[in-house]
Amino acid sequence: MSEGPIVLLSGGSRGLGLVLARHLLASGFRVATFSRKPSDALDSARAEHGEKLRVMVGDMADADSLRPIVSEVERDFGPIEALVNNAGIAHAGLLATMPPAEIERMIAINLTGALLLARLVVRKMIVRSRGSVINISSIIGQRGYSGLAAYSATKAGLDGMTRALARELGERQIRVNAIAPGYLETELTDELTETQREQIVRRTPLGRLGTAEDIAGTVLFLLSPASAFITGQTFVIDGGITC
Repeated sequence: MSEGPIVLLSGGSRGLGLVLARHLLASGFRVATFSRKPSDALDSARAEHGEKLRVMVGDMADADSLRPIVSEVERDFGPIEALVNNAGIAHAGLLATMPPAEIERMIAINLTGALLLARLVVRKMIVRSRGSVINISSIIGQRGYSGLAAYSATKAGLDGMTRALARELGERQIRVNAIAPGYLETELTDELTETQREQIVRRTPLGRLGTAEDIAGTVLFLLSPASAFITGQTFVIDGGITC
């Protein structure tokens, strides 16, 4: 049996990233993922999937750590067929009182890191004239939300990057798309109060928060031949809250 294509996934140690890694592996992909710290969940997945999963340590905010990651994957694992820019952080708070260090770190991880990682990966894809890039954005980048101005700016930047990079790379048959999740049952929404959660659910036509599994299906679709003529798009998956 031939080996599956390789997906480089940032931030695969927990939350949405961990679920994406598991779904990709179950669908026959080989996954290389990195995060700032290893996790027991990834160790368990590696024990289950063996050589199909490569786990590394790296920080999206540290530009110097990204090049060795891409080089190691290409050298020791194989050609990167797809990149999923998933790593991200969110600090809530009014912009007027938010510490500059928190703003700078959000930009470094959510936007600058995604740009630099994509730069390294697409240079490899251009040579092969194939590949797919998926950026995990957010509905906050499209609609905004009080107390999330800096986070919203980083995700809006990802959407802009998606459209521009799709135009740059289309001639080389490299597709670039984004997914903008709504409110998901992840660590980020664990910080919501019960009242806030109830308000979000009431405003959502499908009557619930989303799950990481709701996002995984679209990632798999965008990596499949069924999406071969789709590029430069942002897919909103939010249960209808922004409709």
